[in-house]
Amino acid sequence: MVQAAAVTATTARRSGRARRRSPGRPSPWTVLAFVTPGLVLFGAIFAYPVVSALSYGFFEWTGLRRGAFVGLRNFQAVLSLQPYAERFGVAIGNNVYFFVGTLLLQGVLGFLLALALQRSIRARRLFQTVYSLPYLMSSLVVGYIWSLILAPGWGVLNAIFQALGLESLDRAWLGDPGLIMPVLLLINCWQWIGLAMLIFGAALGGIPAEQIEAARLDGAGYWRIVRTVQFPQVLGSVQIFTVLIFIGAFNAFDLIYAIGGSSGGPGGAADVLGTLFYRIAFDNDLNALGLSGALATLILGIILIASLVIIAVFERIRKRYDV
Repeated sequence: MVQAAAVTATTARRSGRARRRSPGRPSPWTVLAFVTPGLVLFGAIFAYPVVSALSYGFFEWTGLRRGAFVGLRNFQAVLSLQPYAERFGVAIGNNVYFFVGTLLLQGVLGFLLALALQRSIRARRLFQTVYSLPYLMSSLVVGYIWSLILAPGWGVLNAIFQALGLESLDRAWLGDPGLIMPVLLLINCWQWIGLAMLIFGAALGGIPAEQIEAARLDGAGYWRIVRTVQFPQVLGSVQIFTVLIFIGAFNAFDLIYAIGGSSGGPGGAADVLGTLFYRIAFDNDLNALGLSGALATLILGIILIASLVIIAVFERIRKRYDV
């Protein structure tokens, strides 16, 4: 009996060692060996530069030489001292306008195009390619191309109006403070409408066909099916799309810089937080690093807080629809 117990204990120890050595359960040291290079690269390329850049706003700078710790003084200067305070209000207003306009225009058109392509099986690949090409181009290139198309006098658009005898429609599209933001909004939507279409198209393609057939058998028409079956099912994609649009709108710079320059178009009518940051960072102020670092921290804070709010709101909406 003693020998049987010894054999049982030996077998248990061997099976325990076998389980510990099983390839399905790597040791912590193996996991650490694989994870460490990625963490080092992430810290060196992303985390450290971001944290160090955000810390600039809490110090006073003399050119490239860091001075004393000043706390929130740079933030106070950006928000209260002229000309920074006035331009900050204009810039954040334009960013909000850019976000709301892009969300409504690009979101609605992208969803409708995705619905249309769901029905048009034969031409789906062709139109997906056509609508996807613009967002594969750089925003700077898109901005320069459209600045040539909309140029006054010799631009392609005004030349078309003149050829059709519609000279009354000629406009200084990029020189009118009242037109510059709507024009930028339309150009941005033209460039990124394909991405919205692909996001919503992928979500619509994942809806089980049985649900649509059941609604059709119950007598629901096409738009009722869209409203009661398809749209609730794509709310997750709408949430992702809204967060991406918000981040993109508050990081907008390339397109506006290509068309309106660092001043944000005529009279600063298209000034956004990105162009304001650019001007502050490359200003002649000796404390430019401190002021621009403070503005960068504010932009990051706005994006982070607003994104969390958007996610929370959509989570409540999805619970209401039980999806």
